Amino acid sequence: MQILNFLAGLIILAFCVFLIGLAALIVFRPRRAEQFLSTYASSARAHYTEQAGRLLVGAAFLVLAPAMELAQLMSLFGWILVVTTIGLLLIPWTWHHKFGDLVIPKVLRYMQIYALGSFVLGVFFLYCLSGVLK
Repeated sequence: MQILNFLAGLIILAFCVFLIGLAALIVFRPRRAEQFLSTYASSARAHYTEQAGRLLVGAAFLVLAPAMELAQLMSLFGWILVVTTIGLLLIPWTWHHKFGDLVIPKVLRYMQIYALGSFVLGVFFLYCLSGVLK
């Protein structure tokens, strides 16, 4: 069980680094960030890779949530990730792609707000992860 908690902690830590790194990318390299964000659901491979990552992060939150700060909220977040990922896996990836075509231009238009949200979430999850170290 300890190895599972350790792996879950590493996955959540990597997710936090990803969120904070994405925020930094948006601030310091906006064109590169725009290219990256435009790849979401752009192909079947991108769609399934994204879903695998979401499922992995969601499962990690479910495993480690009891030891984290705000355990119930972290568990809820894990379940939301897992359930929505299963939903996305049950629909054709082209539907996700079409949804991305609608949403991504809005995200790109408000990238600075997206960066702020990404940074705040990354730091918030790091705080919640700190509960494991107590």
